Amino acid sequence: MKAERKYKSIDLFAGIGGIRLGFERAFNGALDTVFVSEWDAHARQTYRANFDDPFEIRGDITRIAEEEIPAFDLCLAGFPCQAFSLAGRKKGFEDDYKGQARGSLFFDVARICEYHRPKAIFCENVKGLKMHDRGRTLAIIVNTLREIGYGVCTEVLNSKDFGVPQNRERIYIVAFRNDVDASKFAFPQGRAASGRIRDIMERETVSAKYYLSTRYLETLRRHKARHVSKGNGFGYEIRDTNGVAGAIVCGGMGRERNLIIDDRLTDFTPVTKIKGEINREGIRKLTPREWARLQGFPDAFKLEQADVHLYRQFGNSVTVPVIEAIAGKIKVILDA
Repeated sequence: MKAERKYKSIDLFAGIGGIRLGFERAFNGALDTVFVSEWDAHARQTYRANFDDPFEIRGDITRIAEEEIPAFDLCLAGFPCQAFSLAGRKKGFEDDYKGQARGSLFFDVARICEYHRPKAIFCENVKGLKMHDRGRTLAIIVNTLREIGYGVCTEVLNSKDFGVPQNRERIYIVAFRNDVDASKFAFPQGRAASGRIRDIMERETVSAKYYLSTRYLETLRRHKARHVSKGNGFGYEIRDTNGVAGAIVCGGMGRERNLIIDDRLTDFTPVTKIKGEINREGIRKLTPREWARLQGFPDAFKLEQADVHLYRQFGNSVTVPVIEAIAGKIKVILDA
């Protein structure tokens, strides 16, 4: 019986570890993470609460020399998507944020992988990357990987096709070193959407703090009415719990675009400072745990941060079952 191969991986722009979690599930004990980098302090806290590593999580990858990183077989990199998002300014490689060019962070992935020559590279980003600058941005990424010796495959997949009730399209980039026979690699196809929002709802009545105040609800309704009058589709949205959620995002209308009606609340005493009263229509936001489930995180995943940080972290994270499905296909190639 052939012994199972072991692989070493690094987790760049790690967030709260969603990509790593998907790969660990697929590799089933055959993956050893040897390096993690994440610049956001709150995300690092969530990551540390859920992964027991014998090393410290490093910060800004642009300040870390490739020689400081241990040898590895797999590079996992969810490089920042804001520069390419359809919801953002779409400035791509020219995007600057607090003095840091977010779009150019992909090139840190390239320089590290050019030095270490891992067997495979995995990246995830927003669907907007595919069409940004008429496809030229993605072409630069693909050509850069080819120039350093990798064959590249890309695909847009939707989370709702992988067992979670979230309509979330993302682009996935898989690159194999040229000496790895990847001729049989294919992205997973997924299946027809089957999950429903009610499947991820809290089993018990949630805190009154998640229910919208009458004043805030009226503000949302006025805001939506203004946009409707202009022919726009912006504004809050109440989702059918027998259907799927829209893509959760890190800010803006992320929570308000995925409101639900949950009439289980009986105590309408506010637990936070609000204007007006708690609405009697049962309209509430999804909780951070429900957002975690929309991304396919297990209930054992520890949520120890304040809600404001958790919403941002899960909105910025990945859908774990999609990652697991792709990782399984990558493992088949590497094990061959």
